[in-house]
Amino acid sequence: MAEPDDQDFRALVGEVEPLRHAQRLIRPRAQPTPGPEVRPHAAEQERIRDGNYLARAEQVVLVAPWDTLDWKRDGVQHGVFKNLRLGRYPVDARLDLHRHSVEQARMAVFQFARDALAHDIRCGLISHGRGEGRDPPALLKSCVNHWLRELDAVLAFHSAERRHGGVGATYVLFRKSPRERDENRERHGLRAG
Repeated sequence: MAEPDDQDFRALVGEVEPLRHAQRLIRPRAQPTPGPEVRPHAAEQERIRDGNYLARAEQVVLVAPWDTLDWKRDGVQHGVFKNLRLGRYPVDARLDLHRHSVEQARMAVFQFARDALAHDIRCGLISHGRGEGRDPPALLKSCVNHWLRELDAVLAFHSAERRHGGVGATYVLFRKSPRERDENRERHGLRAG
């Protein structure tokens, strides 16, 4: 026996016959936009064009605002790294990244390393801030930590002494330029090779 609601429905609608040859409407899938495929390729082409191979912010592992940054290449003597850590080398050049976007900072750090080699700068100071009030925290500091490791011109880096900005700044030790290496060889009577 049919339920009372079913009876009311049938009385209202009447007899119903199922459709024998019902056609299903198949909607075509929305075509994907080229953006997700084109953007990474375009970004890579831009990096190739400007020669800047430093990683984008999305590829960087975040550090905490109060973390100390320190890193050295194999072959850098312990005493040299200790002197860098203690701020004993004269700072020949400074780069202030405050109020820079990540992309502006990326370009500035890349150019800073190029200029250091071109002008025989051995020790530089990059002021990046701690980034405590930012979202995500310490993004620029994290990027600098990552980028300096990528640069062939960088031998070592360490968070600065308090007098130079503490963990909101980083000392950078650059390798000698080819010209400076040649002069050093001549001065000390060493053969090239």
